[in-house]
Amino acid sequence: MLRRVPFIALILAGTCTLAQADVYRWVDELGVPHYSDQWVPGSQVIKTPKLHPRAESAPRPSGQKSLAASNDKMSAQLADQENARTVQQDVARTRDAQCKKAQQVYAAAITHRRVYKTDATGERNYLSDADIDAYRTQTRKEVQDACGSVPKFDPDAPIPEPQPIEPKPIPEPKVNPAAATSP
Repeated sequence: MLRRVPFIALILAGTCTLAQADVYRWVDELGVPHYSDQWVPGSQVIKTPKLHPRAESAPRPSGQKSLAASNDKMSAQLADQENARTVQQDVARTRDAQCKKAQQVYAAAITHRRVYKTDATGERNYLSDADIDAYRTQTRKEVQDACGSVPKFDPDAPIPEPQPIEPKPIPEPKVNPAAATSP
């Protein structure tokens, strides 16, 4: 009798490794996670099936085929919904960043008396009064497009101090030591 117990345990261990099924996880209204081999609305597959020899040779009943197909379809729909939600969050963050940048540019255009643009060589080209007005109108439209509305300008609010521009260090010229010590 004692010799049969290890033998039966080996057989059971072998069948458990061959007969793997989907494992579903869901969280109830109290926040307690549950695991099951049966699908429940709102559950997610956390373990996929591994086919064993019997499953390949034995035909599935039509009810299991339709259940498996509906599980796959539901999983695909949930993945699509999660993807769409993530895209919407990314778009919202991008719009917020664009709105903030447009508001900063508009505030700078309104508060500064002189506006300049830098050309390709790095020189400042100051705009005329008519060009400044057109630039301010353009930046206001950009804020309206990015944010949906333009914040009210308060003339009594303190004007922020311009940030001082720190001078860039001039790099040392590169000298070839061999050429510098020629006889």
